[in-house]
Amino acid sequence: MVNVSEADKQLAKNSPVLTSHANLAAVYPESLGYRIKRIVLGRPYVTEQLSGERLGRTVALGVLAPDCISSSAYGTEEILIQMTPFIGIAAFALVVPIMFVIIGVLLFVTLSYWDVIKYYTQAGGAYVVARENFGPQIAQIAAVALLIDYTVTVAVQCSAGTNALTSAIPSLTRYSLYITVGIVLVLIFGNLRGLREAGSYFALPTYLYVLGLGSTIIFGYYKYFAGTLHQVALPTASALHYNLGTPGSGPLMGLAFISLLRAYANGGSSLTGLEAISNGVASFKRPESLHARQTLIVMSSVLGFLLIGTALLAHWTHALPYSSGSPTVVSQEVGVVFGYHGAGHIFFEFVQFATVLILYTGGNTSFNGFPFLANYVATDKYLPRQLTKRGHRLAFSNGILLLGVVALTLILIFKGNVNSLIALYAIGVFTGFTMAGLGMVARHRRDRVGHWRRGVFINGLSAFVTGIVVLIFITVKFKEGAWIIVVVGPIMYLALIRFHKQYEREAHAFESSATSEPMNIRTNRVVVFVDHYDLATERALQYCNTLNAYSVRAVHFDIDPMVTRSLEGRWGRPNTASESVSLEVVECEDRRLDRAALELVADVVRDPDVFCMVILPRRGFVSRLQRLLHDRTADAMAGAVMQIPRTAATIIPYRASRRRLAEGDLTEVPISDEVVRGGLREESHLEADVKLAERSGGAAPIGGLRERNFVEIAGRVRAMTITRENGTSDLRCMIVDNTGSVALIFQGRAVVPGIERGTRLLVRGTVTSLRREAVILNPQYEIVAAPASDD
Repeated sequence: MVNVSEADKQLAKNSPVLTSHANLAAVYPESLGYRIKRIVLGRPYVTEQLSGERLGRTVALGVLAPDCISSSAYGTEEILIQMTPFIGIAAFALVVPIMFVIIGVLLFVTLSYWDVIKYYTQAGGAYVVARENFGPQIAQIAAVALLIDYTVTVAVQCSAGTNALTSAIPSLTRYSLYITVGIVLVLIFGNLRGLREAGSYFALPTYLYVLGLGSTIIFGYYKYFAGTLHQVALPTASALHYNLGTPGSGPLMGLAFISLLRAYANGGSSLTGLEAISNGVASFKRPESLHARQTLIVMSSVLGFLLIGTALLAHWTHALPYSSGSPTVVSQEVGVVFGYHGAGHIFFEFVQFATVLILYTGGNTSFNGFPFLANYVATDKYLPRQLTKRGHRLAFSNGILLLGVVALTLILIFKGNVNSLIALYAIGVFTGFTMAGLGMVARHRRDRVGHWRRGVFINGLSAFVTGIVVLIFITVKFKEGAWIIVVVGPIMYLALIRFHKQYEREAHAFESSATSEPMNIRTNRVVVFVDHYDLATERALQYCNTLNAYSVRAVHFDIDPMVTRSLEGRWGRPNTASESVSLEVVECEDRRLDRAALELVADVVRDPDVFCMVILPRRGFVSRLQRLLHDRTADAMAGAVMQIPRTAATIIPYRASRRRLAEGDLTEVPISDEVVRGGLREESHLEADVKLAERSGGAAPIGGLRERNFVEIAGRVRAMTITRENGTSDLRCMIVDNTGSVALIFQGRAVVPGIERGTRLLVRGTVTSLRREAVILNPQYEIVAAPASDD
C-alpha cells in the first residue's frame, strides 16, 4: 500500500498532471554531427532489434562460407607462384600432390571443428575453446591469432576479388589498388549502416560461385577425358613479369625443398575461413549444434571438391600464374574450358562475376567476426572497453572502424599484392586451428566421457598438423613478411595482458574502497568559484543557498584587478543571492586557476570530518563560435579539484537561447526555468509496435492524460522498479508512447507475470496524482506483445 501524506494530496489537487514529454528541440537540439550521421547511416536501430532471425542450413552455408569457399579461387595459384620461377611448367606435376596433402589437413581440421561445435554452441570459436580449457591468459594467444586472421582476411579477399575483376576487365588493371581501397571503404560504410541484416542476399554469391566454378570443373573433366581440353598458350616472360624456370631431375624436378615448403605453406591458405561455422554456430536454428555440424561437412566437402578440381585443371591446362595477379589461374581455366567467344564468353563473364562477388563477400565476413571477437575479448578485460559499445545501427562501430583502418594500411603497404599478403595470412589462421585442437584435447582428457580417446586422437592430430604448418610458414616465409607476425603477435599478446592487469588493478582498488570504513563526515562546506557577476553566478549562488551546508564561501581569484573591482562593486546588492554570501578574493600570482582551486580546496578538507562541495557557475553555449571564443575554465577546475579526497564538483550551467528580432537581427536571451511540454519522441516500427498499433485503435495519447479520468492507453514498458515500504512490495512500471509517459503501480506485487521491459501493453485505469506524478494504481492490462528475443 502506498501511503500519501496530506501535503501530497493537496499538491496533487493544486497541480496539473504532467504526462507529456519535455520538448527538447529548443533546449538541446540534435547536434550537427548526429544529423549528418543520421543522413549517412540512416535512422538508428533500437536495442530490441538485436534479436535477429536464426539461419537455416541453406542460408547459413551461403552467409558463413564465403571466406572459406572463396579461397579456392586463389589456392592453386598460390602454390604455383612459388614453383614456376624455379622449375617452370614442371610445377604442374607437383601441384596436385601438394593439393592432396592440403586436403588431408582439411580433413583433420574439419573433424576437429566438428568436435568443437558439439560442445561449444556460443560464438567465439577457438578463443572460447582456449579460454574454457586453458584459462583467459592462454586464450589471448588464440585472440591475437584470430584478430590478425580477420584483419588480413579483408586485405587478401578484397585484393583477390580485384584480381578476378581485372581478369574479366583487363583495362582496369592499372586501377587495381584504388579499386581494392574503394571496396574496403564500401564495406566499412555498409557495415556501419547495418549491412549484416541482409543475410539471405549474402548467401547468393556463394551459390553463384559454386555453380559457376563447379560447372567449369565438371565440364573440364568431360573435355579432358574426351581429349578436347587444350593447354593455355605459354606467355612471354615480360607478360609474366618473371622468368620461367627450367625443370631438373629427381622427384622434385630440381625444386629446392625450401621452395616446396613455401608452395605447401601458400596452398595452406586455402583453408582460411574454415572456423566460420564454429564462430557463427549461435546464429543457427535449433538444434544449433546439429545444423552447424551438418553445414560444416557440406562446406568442407565443397571446398575440397573445388580445390582438387582447380588443381587438376591447372595440371591439365598449364595455366601459369602472373606476378601481377591478373589474369588469375582460375580465369584462365574457365577460358580454356568454355572459350572466349559466343556463349563460352558469356559463361566466362558469369564465373568471373561470381568469383568477384564471393571474394568481396568473403572479405565482408571479417566485419562480422572481428567486432564480435573484439567484444568478447574486451568483455574479458583484455581489450579497451570501447570495443564493447554498439553504435548507431547496433553494430560494434569501433571494432568495424579499427578493422577497416588496419586492413587499408596492409593493402597500401603491400600494394594489394595477394602473394605478399598470404605470408601474413595463414599464421593467424592455423594458430587458431592449433589452439582449438589443443583445447579439445584438454577437454577430453579432463572429462573422459563417451569416445574421449577418439576425440583426443583426432584433435591432437589436427593440432599437430596445423602447428607444423605454422612453423613452416614462420620459417620459409619469414623474409617475405611472416616476420611481421612474429614481431607483432607477441607485442599484441603482451599488450592484451597489460590491459587486463590495468583493469584488474582498477577493479581491485574500487572494490577495496567499496568495502572500506564509511566516511566520518560531520561538516559540509560549500565553495563557489566566481569570475564575473552575471546570471550564471546568480543562479549558482541561489543553488548554494538551498544547500544545508555549514558554510558557503564565494571565492574569486584575482588575476585581473579591473575585473576584481567590478565584481566587488556588484557583490552584495539587495535582493540578490550574493546578499547573504561573503566574497573572498584570493591572489593567484602564477595565474594557474586550476592549481589555485586545487590548493584552496585541499586546505578546506584538511579537517578529516569535512566534506567540500565545489560549485562552478558556467555559461552555456548555443553555437560553435561561442565555444571557440570562450575557454572551458570551469571544466578544468572541476577536473582538478575532483582529485582531492572528500570533494565533489558540480557545474551549474546557465544558457541563453537565440531569437530573431523583428528587424531580422539575432539576439540571445536567458532560457526560462520552465521546461516546455509537448515534445514528441521518435517511434520504433518493430513487429511488436505494429501489433500494438493494430490492437489499440481507440487508445488515448499518454501525453494528453488528465487527473481523475478513466483512460485506455497503449505503450511500451520502458522501466521497472520494485519499491518496498512498510513491509510490502509494489511493482512500478513506466509505460511510454511517443507523446508521454505514466507510471503503473501494482500494489502488493513484486512481479507481474508477462510484464518486463519492452512488453507492449494495453492499459485501462483511472489517472491519479501521487507525489506530483501521474500514476495509474492497479490498472487493468492486456499484454499485446512480448519483447523480441531469439527464442
